[in-house]
Amino acid sequence: MTTKVKPEDGEEGALNKLEDLAELAGVSISTVSRALAGSSLVSERTRNRILAIAEANNYVGRTRQRVEVAEPAKTISIVVPPPQGRDSRLSEPFLLDLIGGIGDALRERDCDLLISHLMPTEVEAVTALVSGGRTDGLIFLGQSTLHRQLNALAATDTPFVVWGAHMQDQAYCSVGSDNRQGGYRATNHLIRLGRSRIAFLGDTDAPESALRFEGYKAALSDAGIKLRPELVRPAHFFPESAMEAVEVLLEENTALDGIVAASDMIAMGAIRGLIRNGIQVPKDVSVVGYDDIHVAAYSSPALTTIKQDVAKAGRLLVSKILRRIAGERVRSALLPTELIVRESCGA
Repeated sequence: MTTKVKPEDGEEGALNKLEDLAELAGVSISTVSRALAGSSLVSERTRNRILAIAEANNYVGRTRQRVEVAEPAKTISIVVPPPQGRDSRLSEPFLLDLIGGIGDALRERDCDLLISHLMPTEVEAVTALVSGGRTDGLIFLGQSTLHRQLNALAATDTPFVVWGAHMQDQAYCSVGSDNRQGGYRATNHLIRLGRSRIAFLGDTDAPESALRFEGYKAALSDAGIKLRPELVRPAHFFPESAMEAVEVLLEENTALDGIVAASDMIAMGAIRGLIRNGIQVPKDVSVVGYDDIHVAAYSSPALTTIKQDVAKAGRLLVSKILRRIAGERVRSALLPTELIVRESCGA
C-alpha cells in the first residue's frame, strides 16, 4: 500500500519539499535525495518505495538532475556518546574543535556529515542505521561507558572508528592522543619550575583523563615526589566544577603550588577560583591545562596547556573510516602531544 498525504483545504495535494517526502517515507532527507538520484547506496526496495510515494503525492520538488550534482561520495555520522568525565555537549569547546577537524577532512574527500546521539546499546539499531542507507559509516567521539558495546559492534560488518583512549582487549579501531604522555609532560613541566605540591583536577575514572592521571603519577614518582591523595580532586569538564574543587582545597587549607588540569576548561575554572581567593597565577600557583582549545591563548593569564592536534586527528579518523567502508583492515593510532607554554606557568 502506497502512503499518500491528505491535502489541506485549497491545496492540490502535491509535495514540493524533500523534507516532506522524507517524513512521509520515514527515512532521512539524504536517503530521499539519493533515491531520487538513482544512487546505488540506497537499496532497490527502499528506492522503489520512495519513488512510489513521490508519484502518489505528485512530488514536484528537486529533480534528479539537481540532487545528482550535490550527492556526496559518502555520508559519515559523528556519534556523541553520553557524558562520562568530559562534558559531551556539542557546545563543549574541544568537542567543537574536533568536529571541525573531522568536518574539514570530510569536505576534502567530498563526503557529507551527520551528527547523531544514537547509542550502540542495541547493536541491531546501529547496524540498521548503516544497512538502511542513512549513513555509510560512524565515528564515535569517545568510548564513555560503551567499550563493551563497541566491542560487540566490532563483531558485525558495521564500519566505525572511535576517537578516544586505547582500551585493554579492544576489538575496534581507535584514534587518540597519547594521554599518559600528555599528563606526564604537564606535570614534569611544573616540577622543572620547582613546584612540588601539584594538584590534579579531573575524573580519574573516565578513559582519557584516567590516562592523564597515570602520567601525572608517573612524573611525580620519577621526580621522587610523594603522591598526596588530598591534592587529587574530581572535576568535570566545565569551569564551575573546577572552581568548586579549588574552593574545597582552599577551605581545607591544602597547600599547593601547581595544578595539572584534565582539560583547558577545568584549568580556566581553577584559575578563576584561585584569583577569586586572592591567589596569583602563576606567582603563587602555576596551572597547566589540556587540549589547547582556541580560547586558551586568549584567557587571562594565557594558558599553558597540552595540545591535541584536532586537524591531524580529523584526517586520520576520516581516512580510517573510509578504508573501513571499503572493506580494509585498519589499525589504531596514537598521536603525540605537545606542551604549549604560556603565561599561566610564568612564560
